[in-house]
Amino acid sequence: MSIKVLIKRAVPEDKAKAMIPLFRQMRELAMGQPGYISGETLRNLENPLEFMVISNWQHSSNWAAWLESPARKQVQAQIDKLLGGETQYDIFHYGFSE
Repeated sequence: MSIKVLIKRAVPEDKAKAMIPLFRQMRELAMGQPGYISGETLRNLENPLEFMVISNWQHSSNWAAWLESPARKQVQAQIDKLLGGETQYDIFHYGFSE
């Protein structure tokens, strides 16, 4: 079952320029991962300091493997250091099951 991962980050204006290359690097790395479908980075219209990345994966196990990837962890550490905290992830799947 495919999933969507929502990743929300508060990026202070003085750090936004430094974040953009890290967002791109993370996306480029993710594109080479098994199960990666697509992703997009959005900026909140009402709060321009807030960014949301929506990442689409074929299965939660693909996301889990990517989450543990050493290459991803390296870039993520740079992001966390720059922003001064850990990134939070919310994982969603389509529809309801009975």
